[in-house]
Amino acid sequence: MKLEAIDFTADDAQERFVESLRETGFGVLKNHPLQQELVSAIYHNWQAFFDSEDKYDFRFNAETQDGFFPSEVSETAKGHNQRDIKEFFHYYPWGQCPDTLKDELQNYYAQANALAATLLSWVEKHSPADVSALYSQSLSSMIENSDKTLLRVLHYPPLKGEEELGAIRAGAHEDINLLTVLPAANEPGLQVKAKTGEWLDVPCEFGNLIINIGDMLQEASGGYFPSTTHRVINPEGADKTKSRISLPLFLHPKPDVVLSERHTADSYLMERLKELGLI
Repeated sequence: MKLEAIDFTADDAQERFVESLRETGFGVLKNHPLQQELVSAIYHNWQAFFDSEDKYDFRFNAETQDGFFPSEVSETAKGHNQRDIKEFFHYYPWGQCPDTLKDELQNYYAQANALAATLLSWVEKHSPADVSALYSQSLSSMIENSDKTLLRVLHYPPLKGEEELGAIRAGAHEDINLLTVLPAANEPGLQVKAKTGEWLDVPCEFGNLIINIGDMLQEASGGYFPSTTHRVINPEGADKTKSRISLPLFLHPKPDVVLSERHTADSYLMERLKELGLI
C-alpha cells in the first residue's frame, strides 16, 4: 500500500481526497495554492531562530500556550515514556512572535486557514448523510474566526548520539484537532500507520501538502473519519547531522463548538493537553 499525491486541480480531487482520508486518515495534495516560496523562506528563517539564543526570550506562556517550547519540556506521546526529540514554537495571531518573523508567519497562517476551510467543505460535502447528520454545524464554520487554531514551527535538531534509548523525533501519536495541514518538511521521516499495522512513508517531495485527520473530526463524525496514528522516525547515516523543520497548522474549532454528546471542543482539548503533560 502506498499513499499517492492527489492533484488539487483535478476534476475528481475532492472525491479522491476524502476517500484517502477515510481509508488512511491522510491525504496528500500537489498543485495546491499555498506558496512554496513562502514555505521555503519560513523554513530558512526559523532554522536561524532555533540556532540562536534569542529563542529563550520567547519562552512559552503556560496559560496561553504561545511561544517557544524548549526540548526539555517537549511532549511525551500518549503511551510513551521518553520525550520527543524536538523543540517548537506555538504561533497564534494574538500571541508572542519575533517582530522580524511575524509578517511572514501571519501571511502563511492566513493562506493555510483559507485552504483548510475549503478542505473541510470537501469533507462535509462527501460525508454520507448519516455522518453529516452528526455535525452540530458545518465543519468549515467550526473554525471560522477561531483563535484556537495553532501554527506550530517544529525543529528536530541533529542527533548527537546522546539521546535516550528508544527516543525518536516524534513518538507515535494522533493529533487532537479537526484537520492538520502540513507542507512537506525539508527532510523525510514522517510515517503513518496503516489499518494493517504496517508503517507507510508519507510522500515528502517538496511542494506536497499533507493533510491528516485529528481526534476532533473522528469524534464529530462518530468515528467515520479515523484519526490515524503517525510518527517521525530518526534519520540514519549522514542524515543524522541534519535538522528538520516542520510547519503543521492544527485546525481547532471555537471552544464552544459541540463535537458530540460527550464533548465540546474546549472540554476535549483540555482533556488531551492534560494527557500530554502540557497543562
